[in-house]
Amino acid sequence: MRTVYLAFTAALAILFLAGCQGQADGTQLKLAHNQTLDHPVHLSLVEFGRLVEEKSDKKIKVKIYANGQLGSEREVLELTQSGAVDIAKASASALEGFEPDYSIFSLPYTFEDYEEFEKKMNDKSVTDHLYYQTEEIGFIGLTYYNAGTRHLYTKDREVQDVTDMRGLKTRVQPSQTSVNMIEAFGGLPTPMAYGEVYTALQSGVIDAAENNETSLVGNRHGEVAKYYMYTGHQIVPDMLVMNAKRFNQFTDEEKKIIQEAAAESTLYHEDVWTKTIEEMTQTAKNEMGVEFIEVDKTSFMEAVQPLHEEYRKDERTKDIYQLIKGADGNE
Repeated sequence: MRTVYLAFTAALAILFLAGCQGQADGTQLKLAHNQTLDHPVHLSLVEFGRLVEEKSDKKIKVKIYANGQLGSEREVLELTQSGAVDIAKASASALEGFEPDYSIFSLPYTFEDYEEFEKKMNDKSVTDHLYYQTEEIGFIGLTYYNAGTRHLYTKDREVQDVTDMRGLKTRVQPSQTSVNMIEAFGGLPTPMAYGEVYTALQSGVIDAAENNETSLVGNRHGEVAKYYMYTGHQIVPDMLVMNAKRFNQFTDEEKKIIQEAAAESTLYHEDVWTKTIEEMTQTAKNEMGVEFIEVDKTSFMEAVQPLHEEYRKDERTKDIYQLIKGADGNE
């Protein structure tokens, strides 16, 4: 508890100093995220900041704190709730702990493919529901960023269907939905911080993990995981959220500037992300010796149908499920 308190105090001190500077230079928004400076999401957030400044004639500026400087995703979301941080980027899975609707992205095979996902995320009825569902607890959504399609990768075992998942110790995000997914596949879910995955794979604490292709190169997981199966089980976006009170302090014109900049940065991100995935896949294949394997998804999809039934009936999730999948749950 003392460590958390000291970290929180240090973060507030940084924010106070930054805030003082912001007051001298005009309106400055503090944005926190946990990615590196060369990650596609950071590049897109830089573009977001550039667009905000340009559209506002430099009246509004965005100060970015990258690399988890201000804490984990949950911690920066809590800071955004309180207003100590203005804007945060966090995975939709991290938002599950604040709003059950965001768990829909962790539900395996919610979307048939990325094209269907993109179609839904460009449907205003879906995004308005999601973005403003959290307003009463302190923040709203601004936009989303492609964080890729999640696939399974293993240290030394090829997986073709769920029978190959038996006993496979698999790292998952701290998401109950993801835990339930691996259990449904027949594996042994192991919630774990992302930064611990490399060592855990290397030492045999886990046999597998699941993520997009950037993890193989950006975090060097391809050095210890040699099989990458295209299971395509989840599409979990990164979300950009903003303190609701701070957002509502702006004029309608300024709100429009922030929202337009966010939407345009998402379009920018699509190009950056696509190129990054292509480059990292080739690097993992040619320089790290990772084998990429196409699999039949049928057994995986069948295994998680009970989870879909639960979502369809659960009072907390049935509305967002019907909104995305259609009134009868089968679009």
